[in-house]
Amino acid sequence: MKLQGVETYQSRSFSDPERQAMTVALELASRGVRGANPLVGAVILDSAGTVLGTGYHRGAGTPHAERDAIADAGKRGSKIEGATMVVTLEPCNHTGRTLPCTEAVIEAGIARIIYAVHDISHTASGGSETLRNAGIEVESGLLEDEAASLNRRWFDAVATARPFTTLRMAQTLDAQIAASDGTSQWISGAESRRDSHQLRARVDAILVGTGTVLADDPRLTARDQDGALAASQPLRVVMGHRDVPAGAAVRDEGGGGFVHYNSHDPRLVGIELHARGVRHLMIEGGSKVSSAFLAEGLVDEIIVYLAPTFLGRGIPALEDLGITSLSQAQHWEWDPVGRGCAVPLGRDLRLQLEPAKQ
Repeated sequence: MKLQGVETYQSRSFSDPERQAMTVALELASRGVRGANPLVGAVILDSAGTVLGTGYHRGAGTPHAERDAIADAGKRGSKIEGATMVVTLEPCNHTGRTLPCTEAVIEAGIARIIYAVHDISHTASGGSETLRNAGIEVESGLLEDEAASLNRRWFDAVATARPFTTLRMAQTLDAQIAASDGTSQWISGAESRRDSHQLRARVDAILVGTGTVLADDPRLTARDQDGALAASQPLRVVMGHRDVPAGAAVRDEGGGGFVHYNSHDPRLVGIELHARGVRHLMIEGGSKVSSAFLAEGLVDEIIVYLAPTFLGRGIPALEDLGITSLSQAQHWEWDPVGRGCAVPLGRDLRLQLEPAKQ
């Protein structure tokens, strides 16, 4: 999987220890969480191919893989000046929630960097040039296809200037999100709700439709296990043509802010949110909004809290996706990244999926 418009530099063939290190780095990267940032792993080697330190990125606001590997080497008592760092993505070159990885690599005295795939995000790219200007040998392209595939949906979001988008659903075994009378509290159990609030605290924004606001009056806040507001709050987003009542909870709960888009166009809303700085968006419904994003191919990850419950008749999780034949079906696959594709949470089952590779 080659990224279009990106030149790959390879000054020589890679050694077996370097290839093995990149395989390890990719496995480490898969322990992270999908979202605003790509999955990245790193391994530091000495001249004999001995591992001096390893690391990976655990999510927004945590140390990037390069810094994590450098810290791990320090804990091991390893001397890394003059060593080689093998990393799955070009080291970042900007200051965000953390300092640039290029700065950490240069300060650590790393002599050589091997990375798998270029960072195409305009804010973080350019790391390889900065490293070369500092006198560090830089090579790329080792297991490039594997690294690009691991973050393929993140790359797609970056390339199209939209947020990485997670669709979160809590549903019964027969795919209902509410009973026929509209009641939905609580389909999922307490463990699933706690997990969902942890996810809310990680994302930049949560989006629902005006129908959900009028029916459920949700807060869309992230709360800790004691029910108090979490330190990090998402932007609360509503889309749809109907007005959001002045007294709606979504307007004044928490500290993340509120915005209403008078639109039914998910692609346009995504572009507008990206322009506001939203890099990880979570869709929480209802079925009309969820279906709109799915139909446009804008969902990068699905997390389903599946309750062992039947309703028989109710409000389905999804509406029409414009599919009339099995040949048009959307195909998804289990995503083993992070906590894994199927995790029991109390009586529920947490399922994690990504779009099937074409």
